[in-house]
Amino acid sequence: MSSGKHPDVRRPVTAPDFLLSRPTGSVRTQGVARAYPDPADAALALRAGECDLVVGAVGFEPDAPAALVEPEVIVRTDGPLEPPAYFRGIRTSARVAEEIPSPDEHRARVTTALRGIRAGGVGKVVLARAVRLVADEPIDPHAVCATLIDSSPAADGFLVDLSPAGGHYTGRVLVGSSPELLVRRRGDVVECHPLAGSAPRDADPATDQASARALRESGKDAFEHAFVVDSIAAALAPLCEDLRIPEHPSLTSTREMWHLGTHIRGRISDPRTTALDLALAVHPTPAICGTPTDEARRLIAGIEGPRGFYAGAVGWADADGDGDWMVSIRCAEIDAERTGALAWAGGGLVADSDPDDEVAETAAKLRTVLKAFNAS
Repeated sequence: MSSGKHPDVRRPVTAPDFLLSRPTGSVRTQGVARAYPDPADAALALRAGECDLVVGAVGFEPDAPAALVEPEVIVRTDGPLEPPAYFRGIRTSARVAEEIPSPDEHRARVTTALRGIRAGGVGKVVLARAVRLVADEPIDPHAVCATLIDSSPAADGFLVDLSPAGGHYTGRVLVGSSPELLVRRRGDVVECHPLAGSAPRDADPATDQASARALRESGKDAFEHAFVVDSIAAALAPLCEDLRIPEHPSLTSTREMWHLGTHIRGRISDPRTTALDLALAVHPTPAICGTPTDEARRLIAGIEGPRGFYAGAVGWADADGDGDWMVSIRCAEIDAERTGALAWAGGGLVADSDPDDEVAETAAKLRTVLKAFNAS
């Protein structure tokens, strides 16, 4: 994978095609032994013992091609990744060229969606908007990812070469720093940590804590969060036993946002069920789609159009069944020419959502990626 025009003998020859940095363990890989545009084929290959590891990304739309591969070179570590000094030394600089849609248009879209929710069509729907970034110098995806990892309190970050998906994805790269664990499997233990219900952080400590308290006490956000937890519990129930779900969500945070989160834990019923099987079973959750799923998806498609790999899943699974899959949010897709990128942010809508609040929420969530590009 080419990552911009920064010829330098110091550039690591081990720069990966895929990486997922997490405090609980990280993976980086190079090369493609086999590509799996259909996630079902990748899941079958793992269960059949035909490959040792699958890495990559799954899109939001169920019929979209995936960027999943069996890699040639694999490096796994117990903790988060430490980006090479070379990439930390590259300063990415981009500017916002376009908002898709504008804040006013997003407000209008939210208003339209709320009418549908209040009429009983869906219980919840997640609407997103994007910003198009352009750069005067070639963008190095690894440098952007290094910044995202360094900026994350938990050193979360990911990078995926989307070329295996084919078509217009050839040469494109997805980078991000997702705070949301879709599913994790280690041995027979399965974990999920869905996030739904958000509030922006504030530089003033008193205001910041007040925002956190308001989120914890918000009936609207608790209602939205319950949709997500109930959906994941229903998806995991046939695959897991001893499923443990806290009665109330807890607060979790990034540098930019407060979130309501629930740590779900269970034990796998059938050891042949891999982390990828689990990810496909729970994806998409109401945290990034809505409920009922099919109705919410149709509404999103009608309002936004295709999302591609935004609000999909990024991760890995091995032949033992272990793996980590993150929800692909707080992310950007860098074009093949390395001249620009598209970054997204979304927010969940329920009946008593406020359009102005939803616009503000997307703006706050976009800060994670905009900062990594030094864009405003």
